[in-house]
Amino acid sequence: MTGHHTLADRLQARTSQLGLNPAHVAEMAGVNRSFVYDILRGRSTRPGLDRLAEVARVLKVELDWLIHGIGDVEGTSPFMENPDETFVSITHAGVRPAMGGGAVVLEDHETPGRAYHFRKSWIKQSLRASPSQLRIMKVEGDSMEPTLFDGDTVLVDMDRKAPNPPGIFVLDDGMGLVAKRLQHVPNSDPPAVRVISDNKHYPEYERTADEIVIIGRIRWFAREI
Repeated sequence: MTGHHTLADRLQARTSQLGLNPAHVAEMAGVNRSFVYDILRGRSTRPGLDRLAEVARVLKVELDWLIHGIGDVEGTSPFMENPDETFVSITHAGVRPAMGGGAVVLEDHETPGRAYHFRKSWIKQSLRASPSQLRIMKVEGDSMEPTLFDGDTVLVDMDRKAPNPPGIFVLDDGMGLVAKRLQHVPNSDPPAVRVISDNKHYPEYERTADEIVIIGRIRWFAREI
């Protein structure tokens, strides 16, 4: 499965796998940054072998692996045999209240250790979802107990905003993002949805479709015990 990768692909993949950036690699190998960047940009297809050998040493791979994709790589190869068996990290969504509803924003201060990684094949085949449209959120409050508890982590598919079939969704109720069970009200005109809290201390209510902003459907949750 190496035939379709180029020297640039292998250099890029191994560099990021080791948590380095091209400037680090150049510095550790004692070569100019432009030597590394030119390869990555596809400008240098036949780089000097002596300098490339130093780059291979830094990346802990055989020179032949960098050039041809054949040879030893210390640890695991950055290319899995089946790309769907690789893992993809899903971004945390922060909630930024905004006029006319909470905007879902990407957390830029989220510590890397809290990223959640899911197998691509599970996202594609089981969820039939696109990783870029998935967000990790935290449940706040007890309105969905015993289904979801305060502090649970949920995976939200922002591509799925229709309460059909019924399910548990994240919606913006004007005060912030909340998890609720939604059902379409049959024969309603204009179309309405029933907003249900699994915790029966919270009353059910109905809203027309344009009174609530559905962020996405919850597809998975995790809980620390």
